[in-house]
Amino acid sequence: MENIKWVLNEMPKSEDRYLPLMEKEKIEEVRSFHSSFPQYSVTPLARLDGMAERLGLGGLFVKDESYRFGLNAFKVLGGSFAMARYIAGETGKSIADMTYEYMTGEQLRKDFGQATFFTATDGNHGRGVAWAARKLGQKAVVHMPRDTVQMRYDNVVREGATVTIDDLNYDDCVRVAAAEAARTEHGIVLQDTAWEGYEEAPSWIMQGYGTMVLEAAEQLRALEVNRPSHVFVQAGVGCLAGAVVGFFSNLFPTNPPKFVIMEAASAACLYQGACRKDGQYEIVGGDLKTIMAGLACGEPNIIGWDILRNHADAFLACPDWTSARGMRMLAAPLKGDPAVTSGESGAVGMGVIDALMTDPAYAELKEALALDRHSSVLLISTEGDTDPEKYRKIVWDGCDE
Repeated sequence: MENIKWVLNEMPKSEDRYLPLMEKEKIEEVRSFHSSFPQYSVTPLARLDGMAERLGLGGLFVKDESYRFGLNAFKVLGGSFAMARYIAGETGKSIADMTYEYMTGEQLRKDFGQATFFTATDGNHGRGVAWAARKLGQKAVVHMPRDTVQMRYDNVVREGATVTIDDLNYDDCVRVAAAEAARTEHGIVLQDTAWEGYEEAPSWIMQGYGTMVLEAAEQLRALEVNRPSHVFVQAGVGCLAGAVVGFFSNLFPTNPPKFVIMEAASAACLYQGACRKDGQYEIVGGDLKTIMAGLACGEPNIIGWDILRNHADAFLACPDWTSARGMRMLAAPLKGDPAVTSGESGAVGMGVIDALMTDPAYAELKEALALDRHSSVLLISTEGDTDPEKYRKIVWDGCDE
């Protein structure tokens, strides 16, 4: 069985110019926007006391995004907020004016009209963009990479978007979406990755994810956990990871949690960049084959990368078995713990923390991260069973790939 690969962060610091994006005051504005939606509710924070005791931790908590807006994943938070920020700028209004009532009303048609939002996705981000576009009377065009499963394609189509599955990997689909947006009147690319010259919309998407992290921080505090000692967060392009790490780094500037960044081994561009130790990111090419479809991204978001190089403690390249094991553990919890339906990209943290706490092969990393009975660990389950057939094959039948 392939081992988890890991490297501690020894990169030089940058000027950290993107960290202010995730200041608490800004994220409270984001949450105010999301809370204007009738579909909004705070997603659960599962407290796994039995599992924490078994693994030798002080506490283990899982933010369960399978309940988000009825879409089974967190991604809608970023797409909807970025859409609102774009429209606010075009109409000369503030984000405070971008309530659900205004954005779904006739006045928006008079003030703004209609635009077409282009994006690339493995499923969850595109579905979120398509859902928001449909609710707000806009258009969406979604490009999906080869190997996209039918269920994820159907989910996006049901939201009214124009959808294609292209014979390309995710990163090439991003380029196609950007090129189409550039030659379309009132076309805008809405992507959660970022590159030189394309940073504004990704920063809005990152801030959109902040609603989830703000909720988690408040839920932990309600459980008398003022500060998690460790936060494990998965990364594709690094937008979510940058949001989570950035928010908690702002919230606890003098004593932040330890941050562990987890990627699919076949698409571990952040891990490869950290291995360089010089602060430069790496790009991973090819098919990026993994069961963790949402993490199959080989080119980093430069905003997320900059936050992570300054604040992450360790980068991990995780084989598929880590996610599969995490899915089973969350689905069949110890007595007294709640079950969490976590998909392939959502459960990797559970598999990783289990390995670190129980397998002597990772004793050095466990010690470096100071994981022990005093640790309070936060995991993010970013999605539910977005591919139900695959979920059952893994959880019921024991498939690891």
